[in-house]
Amino acid sequence: MRTPDRLWPVTAVPILLFVLITWQVVADGPLVRADERLSRALVHPDRFSAALSDLGNVQVAVPVLAVVIGLALWLGRRSGADRWWLPPVAAAVLMALVPAIVVPLKAWTDRPGTPVMPWAGGFYPSGHTATAAVAYGASTMILLPLIGAALVRRLLVAGCVVVNLGVGFGLVRRGYHWPLDVVASWCLCTVLLFALGVFLSRSTRRSSAGTPSSRTGPS
Repeated sequence: MRTPDRLWPVTAVPILLFVLITWQVVADGPLVRADERLSRALVHPDRFSAALSDLGNVQVAVPVLAVVIGLALWLGRRSGADRWWLPPVAAAVLMALVPAIVVPLKAWTDRPGTPVMPWAGGFYPSGHTATAAVAYGASTMILLPLIGAALVRRLLVAGCVVVNLGVGFGLVRRGYHWPLDVVASWCLCTVLLFALGVFLSRSTRRSSAGTPSSRTGPS
């Protein structure tokens, strides 16, 4: 079975796509003009799209992750597993890295907003999208090892995907972001979450290798 370590080449696609989009945004290339035409066709502000976009607010997504971190810490400590604290702490660190990565990119690209929000720059990449992707994605990743039922695990992953798609749709539909702002954040966060998965996988293997067997007699 392939391990996360061997899947690193998969991240080449989101990395290359992110670089391409960023280059087009900085150079005001043809992809940006197509993005603006698409935005004008999709924008239709309403309460539903606003509610979906709100799921990417720091005030919503980060508390959800905090609750999941607390739950994971409690369950991990109860289980007595080695390094039970590591996945929740790693998820918290990754969440803290999001503004450290996104804010400088916003300042550098200084992309203007859509016609709905024309008075400011710094819309690329989408901070709301990145916040939602990492908060809900990391929550899912640290909960999965604690859930035994396969159906529940699949529903959890599907729910995470649906929520993030909903946030992206709401941001574009409401006019808070251009479509490429959202796509670029998804690409960036795919790499960040993959890195989290690799880190946790390696930590689990090291932990398992360092745990002595409970058997004391000869095998």
